[in-house]
Amino acid sequence: MTVADFSEANARYAGELAQAAGVQLDYIVSDVLELPEAHLNGSYDTVFAEMGIVHYFTDLAPFMATAYRLLAPGGTFVLRDFHPVTTKLISSKGSTAKVRKHKVSGDYFDTALEEKQVSYSKYMPSSGGASEADKPNVVYWRRWTLGELVTAAAASGLVIKELVEEPNLSSDVYDKGIPKTFTLVAVKR
Repeated sequence: MTVADFSEANARYAGELAQAAGVQLDYIVSDVLELPEAHLNGSYDTVFAEMGIVHYFTDLAPFMATAYRLLAPGGTFVLRDFHPVTTKLISSKGSTAKVRKHKVSGDYFDTALEEKQVSYSKYMPSSGGASEADKPNVVYWRRWTLGELVTAAAASGLVIKELVEEPNLSSDVYDKGIPKTFTLVAVKR
């Protein structure tokens, strides 16, 4: 099994888990768009991209092209992430089913980039007056529509096999009737 992630801490943790489970793991610490050329050889049967990553890509074409290049002919690409209705359109308040309220407060078709702190920034030393270029804890998000995601996968040469929109799978009472996640399955011909 091969994993690509830019986090050294995740690599250490995954290595410990793999060793304890007796699983062979090749962990590449890299931005997925900067993978070593040796891995982009079309030898993977499955490429799986999971939860909370697509918003980090300000252009989907290089991401989908990388998935395509990784896959062997007949290989499967699976993208599972938060549904754009939840991330772009609806805001929710309240922590119990009785007081949970939803409000349509976003613009589903907004294409703006948002400046955000990376999720691990709370563990980084303070930059104390550093310039923009010296702020490694700042990223730009682009919240994509479902149509943009499917179109980008198809434009890369992948053939869409299935798109599943899923409710909140962690609760029968929270966010009932609102899509929370989606899974896109495509293959390389």
